[in-house]
Amino acid sequence: MSAAGEAHVVRVDAVRRGVAGRLNAPRPALVETAVGGEPRLVDRELVVVVREEWRVVDRWWTDDPVDRRYFEVVLESGRNACVYRDGERRCWFTQRA
Repeated sequence: MSAAGEAHVVRVDAVRRGVAGRLNAPRPALVETAVGGEPRLVDRELVVVVREEWRVVDRWWTDDPVDRRYFEVVLESGRNACVYRDGERRCWFTQRA
């Protein structure tokens, strides 16, 4: 069996066991914000730099619209994080930067 075939078998087995999931899936985050809405703390860790900010508004014409304000931040530990506030659900999420 080839290396590609073996990798395929492992992936299928992982799916059967229920361990495979979405890559970089958002996770709920505990975020404390400044007056302007930018994050000050992410999961109780101080934000030292907000590197970038952007907004995504999409699918407004559907029953499942998207309204998110994203921030790429550097935390006190030096770790990069991408957090967003979901305007529809009114809560915060984090993803890998």
